[in-house]
Amino acid sequence: MTAPTADAAGAAPTASTRPSRRGTADIPFRFPDRELAQALSAERSEPDWLRAERIAAFTAYDAMPVETNRLYTPYVDLRPADLMEVQPYVHTEAEPSEPTRIPDGTSGLIELREDGVAALALSPEAVTAGVILETFATALERDPAGLRSDLEGGRTLPDDDKLAQLARGFWSHGVRLVVPAGARLEQPFLLRWAVGTPGRALVSRTLVRLGEDASASIVEELVASGPAVADADGDVAPQSFFGGTLEVVLGRAASLSVASIQDLPPGVIAFQHRHATIGHGATLHWALAQLGGRLVRSRVDNRLEGDGSSVEQVEIVFGSGSQLFDLTSYTRHIGRDTTGNLLSKGALQDAARSYMKGLIVIDKTAVGTDSFLGEFGMNLSRQARAVAIPSLEIDQPDCRRAAHSSSVGPIDETQLFYLESRGIDPDDARKFIVLGFLEPVVARVPLAETQDRLRALLEAKWAAGSRVVAGAA
Repeated sequence: MTAPTADAAGAAPTASTRPSRRGTADIPFRFPDRELAQALSAERSEPDWLRAERIAAFTAYDAMPVETNRLYTPYVDLRPADLMEVQPYVHTEAEPSEPTRIPDGTSGLIELREDGVAALALSPEAVTAGVILETFATALERDPAGLRSDLEGGRTLPDDDKLAQLARGFWSHGVRLVVPAGARLEQPFLLRWAVGTPGRALVSRTLVRLGEDASASIVEELVASGPAVADADGDVAPQSFFGGTLEVVLGRAASLSVASIQDLPPGVIAFQHRHATIGHGATLHWALAQLGGRLVRSRVDNRLEGDGSSVEQVEIVFGSGSQLFDLTSYTRHIGRDTTGNLLSKGALQDAARSYMKGLIVIDKTAVGTDSFLGEFGMNLSRQARAVAIPSLEIDQPDCRRAAHSSSVGPIDETQLFYLESRGIDPDDARKFIVLGFLEPVVARVPLAETQDRLRALLEAKWAAGSRVVAGAA
């Protein structure tokens, strides 16, 4: 005799299963665990110290929240990310399979494409100067003591950031650039990360160290590894994940300029962390452009440890669709007579969102500090939303300057009226104002070809947004 069903027996019907709702700051993936840390170490036959480094990072990662700050309510929103099924790369290549030609106007090139190394080469001038450009895998074989000095203890990453500890413990690709004392390279190094394969996760680290009185510049490009992919029904393909760091250590009187262009595919979730330790009299310039990705979290930490050290940082966002950008900047003044000039700008179309959060900390030792933080958002539609939260924490009153400024709003009507009064079409006038608003980063890119490419990307994004507006009208 057949048993009656629940409905036939009069029982209440079973409720349909719904996916559990995630909070704004719930981590959208589950691959980082102790087993993965051990597997990464075993794959590379890593020494005991590096295996212990990975486990220590996992322990810290597992215990921390995503964002904490005593000066403002956490704003991080990771809900657009759906990475529960992504698979991390464990095996990665150490060298390119074929010789690489140096691009004109560069001192060196390294291109990492998913789990492979597509290109790696140095110019004759860089080789003569003693520059080292290599993957972590090569460094483990060639200079294990040097790599241990760079990595052990996680000194080049903040110990209070969960996602920085993710990179420290679970990197599978790594790049090491060392410019020795006295070397002065006129042409930039080109670092290119090509990612975006659906359902895959790449965690990486980049270490840059300049010796005393060295000088160099870097152009970093984050691009798609292939064409956009959709499944057979035309639906959006699974998201992919890229987690990357850029860890900078500048010796006495060293000078470094970094220009980064992030133009990742729309299905990529990107967590970026940049950390700089700036020595006596050293100078660092950041120029960061955020254009692609579905959700991008960018954090920059500047530690002005040496007397007379300085940092200039400009980061821009041009968002469209439902993109979300979460930008955080921490600058700590420790040495005497240090200087910081930090600027974040966001132009947002459609329903894009940006959060710009900055904190300047002036320690008791930082006599004579001059520091400014500016955060400015331009909303180009009624649905766009920009949030600016600049903050100061001052423990040393003897400062030359400690100031911040912020504003969020639409295009300035007086600027628009002025351009239109000179005979410029209203659409062109809006374009000129927006692209001029974002120009501070473009002008700081040291490679002319890359500068032109960034301008073309901004123009293309503006044109795409204009077509959407025209179609809706």
